[in-house]
Amino acid sequence: MRLPWRLPGGRAGNIIVRFYRRRNLRVANKLVAGNWKMHGSLAVNAVLLGELAAAGDLGVACAVCVPYPYLAQARNSLNGTAITLGAQDVSEFAEGAYTGEVSAGMLAEFACRYVIVGHSERRALFAEDDATVGRKAAAARAAGLVPIVCVGETLAQREADQTMAVIQRQLAAVADALGDEALGGVVIAYEPVWAIGSGRAASPQQVGAIHEGIRAWLRARCADADRVPILYGGSVKPGNAGELFAVDNVDGALVGGASLVAHDFLAICRAAANTPF
Repeated sequence: MRLPWRLPGGRAGNIIVRFYRRRNLRVANKLVAGNWKMHGSLAVNAVLLGELAAAGDLGVACAVCVPYPYLAQARNSLNGTAITLGAQDVSEFAEGAYTGEVSAGMLAEFACRYVIVGHSERRALFAEDDATVGRKAAAARAAGLVPIVCVGETLAQREADQTMAVIQRQLAAVADALGDEALGGVVIAYEPVWAIGSGRAASPQQVGAIHEGIRAWLRARCADADRVPILYGGSVKPGNAGELFAVDNVDGALVGGASLVAHDFLAICRAAANTPF
């Protein structure tokens, strides 16, 4: 690392070195990932994907996580664009007699870069526990995919002042499955469960406090902690995206309903591009 001036000695010099190292290790670019959930059809998707493909360079990393049957359609429609492809879930197993499961290797063959693991809906509706989420994240990394690991608390947990304890437990299961240093290869998405699909959003101050806590936890476990994108995933819309992206340690968004409307999703992407780190 070459600094633009001669370093002073002692404690002042050490502080400057740490500052420059931290700055150089920060997340390189914001990420906006759309989660289509169980929506779409070939005809509807063709219009949406066409509008996204025509948008050109958005100046920010963008991805769409589509239902399994539409991976080929999305891959073909987005080929040659800057928008990358993702899936919404993955099996913890590499192969075998697991009827209905889809492996990370299969997703990689469809040019997926990202895969969501541990979404609150998977945890609540399909009884996925922390250990299962950790194994899914490990399976994704083993196949060269980037897991978007979702963490977050319910309203009852927030009101009981358990938010960070819950999130740290969820993150620890992923660290146990991957190893601490491999955390540098994941994306974290904070989704307050009480805000998902409710039209409610946590205040920027609330989001900032949780993202700061997640970053601190990562720094205690992983040398590349400052390179790990931490997304916000609670009812992000064009109207609140800019304010949320301006919060320290908010490195992008995991977008639900707004990702199904090209105009809204592109507006969120542009808000991310226009918000400096």
